[in-house]
Amino acid sequence: MKAIALLVFTLLGCSTVSAQTVGAYGQCGGSGYSGSTVCISGYVCTYENAFYSQCVPGTTTLATTTTSSSSTVSSSSSTTTKSTSISSSIPKSTSTGFPSVNGLNFTIDGVTNYYVGTNAYWLPFLTDDSDVDHVLGDIASSGLKILRVWGFNDVNIIPSSGTVWFQLLEDGTATINTGADGLERLDAVVSAAEAYDVKLIIPFVNNWNDYGGMNAYVTAFGGSQTTWYNTTEIQEVYQAYIEAVVSRYSSSSAIFAWELGNEPRCNGCDTSVITDWAATTSAYIKSLDPNHMVTTGIEGFGLTAGSDGSYPYSFNEGTNFTALLSIPTIDFGTIHLYPDSWGEAETWGSSWVSTHGATCAAIGKPCILEEFGVSYNQCAIEAPWQATSLDTAGMAGDMFWQYGDTLSTGESSDDGNTIYYGTSTYSCVVTDHIEAIG
Repeated sequence: MKAIALLVFTLLGCSTVSAQTVGAYGQCGGSGYSGSTVCISGYVCTYENAFYSQCVPGTTTLATTTTSSSSTVSSSSSTTTKSTSISSSIPKSTSTGFPSVNGLNFTIDGVTNYYVGTNAYWLPFLTDDSDVDHVLGDIASSGLKILRVWGFNDVNIIPSSGTVWFQLLEDGTATINTGADGLERLDAVVSAAEAYDVKLIIPFVNNWNDYGGMNAYVTAFGGSQTTWYNTTEIQEVYQAYIEAVVSRYSSSSAIFAWELGNEPRCNGCDTSVITDWAATTSAYIKSLDPNHMVTTGIEGFGLTAGSDGSYPYSFNEGTNFTALLSIPTIDFGTIHLYPDSWGEAETWGSSWVSTHGATCAAIGKPCILEEFGVSYNQCAIEAPWQATSLDTAGMAGDMFWQYGDTLSTGESSDDGNTIYYGTSTYSCVVTDHIEAIG
């Protein structure tokens, strides 16, 4: 196993910002915004749309400025200094070979259309390459074009031999596992996706404790999940992990988009916390890889337009859907749909999709119904949600949760919402739906 140990220190050159000023790329205005409209030195509050204004560099011309952070990177044989540079002038892609936004739709392999996909978070944790190949083959043959898999697997204690893990967070240090039971497993997924021309959405951290998540960082570095988003030491480690993953696949045709995290929330926080974090992180990712798209991974909470006053539309979980979608370095939006978990009727789901689609269209960016699922009557309940998404301007794709298949060890993970390849439900949710798109 090859691993890199990252010893975290305070971000050099980073000063404490007054509560009366807004940081780089932070929100400084917009409908419903009540915070400061004054940006830090060198940044100006710039109107993006009615929902969102943002602190960007300069006044009328964007000047390229670089902020460097230094941290010590050590291995068993040497110690070196690593410098991470974040440019405020983000380079633009000149490639036409990667998936991209085209108006309110996506273009993949030169074809602009509405696309259907799925989630198989567990795929990088398989240890048999033939199973990975089998799954990607079945997904591709079904006509599913986009697949979301976990790009994180954080632990606080090294697990038993043969168990896959990507990053060890322990006593203030971070160790990235690039070995055979580490990121080489993600390599296998990317390689198979390239071979089958399936495009991957890869998130970098989990809001939930599954596979470590933000709590694994808090365990190693202190704080809480609500302070995770603006704790310097944690964000430096998080960005170092992003760099490690993005650098492996920045030239890959298999990447659809990088995703900041799975369902980021900050319960009770001002929405500026996650909005500022998303602006900073997405700009950083673009500085590493301007060719691929970036999205947030949020569920869609925090929306005023079309709100029925229910919990999912509220801002209680610290996200502002319109503000996040309006960030220049966020290419498209994501929404999730679990009415059973949110205390809503299944029929409520279609209005959730249509109201978000209208906001996406108003802002001028496409959105994906990235996760949706129920554990019963899946065809009768989920197919209408898909139909609404297909017929709503601003919605550019849908991805059911979750995909299931038969592996060499038996059936893949079943959380109750799993729809298995080859079943009658699969025919309805996948085959019939794709045929309706044409």
